[in-house]
Amino acid sequence: MSSSELFEKINYKKAYRKNRLGAANWVLANPSTFEELLKYCFGEDQELATRATWALEFIARDRLEMLYPHLDLFIKNLPKTQGHGVLRSVSLICELLCIQHYKKKSELLGNTLTKSHRETMTACAFDWMISNQKVACQARAMTALYYLGTEFDWIHDELAQIIESNIHRGSAGYKARGKATLLSIQKFRSV
Repeated sequence: MSSSELFEKINYKKAYRKNRLGAANWVLANPSTFEELLKYCFGEDQELATRATWALEFIARDRLEMLYPHLDLFIKNLPKTQGHGVLRSVSLICELLCIQHYKKKSELLGNTLTKSHRETMTACAFDWMISNQKVACQARAMTALYYLGTEFDWIHDELAQIIESNIHRGSAGYKARGKATLLSIQKFRSV
């Protein structure tokens, strides 16, 4: 696997945006390598996993639907994910999946994102909220959990409790996303 062209594309020396984007564009041009990219994202080599998830993040922002056929692999590996760089990227992808499913009501995603997938995302997002994660990961977990809470009604109570207990000591980013999430929960409850 390490001799593949994809490995060469994601094994760059400097994390410049052009290198990350170049790797993502190469995968977009060679979609048959997408599953291999996912395997690198969840591999044991943390540096390579981080670089791979940076490429995956660019792809997800542009063509999230490329992930749909591979949701089982992505979701299966979520609970084992570690490292701030990897977690930041996979939490963004979970946020994008939730927005696409709940807000944009993607029929294509609705047919592939199973209840089991959503339950695993819920468990992981709550883990990210209560563990020592950077604010980007927690902010994205808040948004994902907000949308998941529109389906599973117990989530909003738990999420609000976590945000309210941590907001006073959170960073400016945590406070801003926390306040917005609490407001969204209030609005959802009043509808």
